[in-house]
Amino acid sequence: MTPEEPPPVSVVVPHYESPHDLDLVLTALELQDHPLHLLDVVVADDGSRTLPDPGPRPYAVQVVAQADDGFRAAAARNLGAGAARGAVLCFLDADTVPEPGYVSAVVRHLADGADLVVGRRRHADLRAISPGRLRRWLTGGSDAPEVLEEPAWLAEAYARTDDLRSAGDDAYRFVISAVLSVSRRLFEEVGGFEEAFGSYGGEDWEFAHRCWLRGAEFVHAPDAVAWHDGPDFADRTPGAEALRSRNVEALALARFVPGPATRGHGLVWAYPDVVVRLDDSAASDAQVVASVASLLTGSDCGVWLRRGSAVEVLDDPRVHRGEPSAAVLARCRFRVDLDRPVVLAGGTLQELTDVAPVQVGEHLVVRRTRDGHRGEGRVAVLDVPGVTATDPQDVDLQRRWGREDHRRPVRLQRSPEDPPSAGGRPG
Repeated sequence: MTPEEPPPVSVVVPHYESPHDLDLVLTALELQDHPLHLLDVVVADDGSRTLPDPGPRPYAVQVVAQADDGFRAAAARNLGAGAARGAVLCFLDADTVPEPGYVSAVVRHLADGADLVVGRRRHADLRAISPGRLRRWLTGGSDAPEVLEEPAWLAEAYARTDDLRSAGDDAYRFVISAVLSVSRRLFEEVGGFEEAFGSYGGEDWEFAHRCWLRGAEFVHAPDAVAWHDGPDFADRTPGAEALRSRNVEALALARFVPGPATRGHGLVWAYPDVVVRLDDSAASDAQVVASVASLLTGSDCGVWLRRGSAVEVLDDPRVHRGEPSAAVLARCRFRVDLDRPVVLAGGTLQELTDVAPVQVGEHLVVRRTRDGHRGEGRVAVLDVPGVTATDPQDVDLQRRWGREDHRRPVRLQRSPEDPPSAGGRPG
């Protein structure tokens, strides 16, 4: 992909019952300075009662549709991407109008090495804008609509991260699907949008999270400008409704995006932050249980056992037999591979992720998923102060679990009739 040979670009526009907005977007796409014979547009309708009619356009355009089963923007985008032909996929919401240089700016950033590009979403009142007035505004600057404020939190984040070039694991929080573009290669590698999202918000962050872990380079493109009709969601939503919406989004994100910023601590989720693959083929169930207990303590962690005979003994939803699924591996931020059980002391596995990639002892190595996809993160043996990982060859679970230094419930008084504590059988 080079500037001298512009790539074919597909613009995917999810749509539902908004013909005026869609007409503005399709008109704005006629004004793109990217060659229109290399542009195809897919309107992905999310169950409108009447299918939109794009009319004649100077570029290829088609409409694909799905049934009205509620808010399914993620599924609509996947449907549109499946019908698209371009090497670049630009996702534009039906109420977000691109300036004439939008597509070409996206292509430039992809040619410069980005895999995911976030445009600059500006805000204006477009309710009374006709296609003719839109042309005059975008091509000559006359008859402009009322311009509204941009969200300050996004501007601050882009400034702080050098337009996402220096962002960390929270980069996904600054990705907006209304102005999102990716290479088709990346889109297909991560498997598109997660279609379990059935309400407003979150599916773009979840998609971006998987792109980030896959090793994608992110960039915010301030020269790729598109205008959203109306203010930002937070500015147009009353307090109680905004709170309800935020909580719905938070719970949806917590299911699929691991990390303390999205799900806090203390609950068990299907997609853990840390995935451990443990070869237990030469170990006793007691050794495996001791190891698993130390690895799970204080960590958003899931353990997959190669042999797995201890799975029935443990009856713990975080412990599995076999290999983690592709969906699990695509979402975890950290991976640990153990060729035998180890017991971690002096710290938790979750705490070791703060210094990953890191190796403790001979067998415990913590790597970042993103580093692995980028061919980075080679690990040197590091001495993490106060943390050890030992081989539980002669583990005695009764003594371990019943040793004297464990805290026991305090009883204010014991009557003479109370029996003495049974404890465990002598070893």
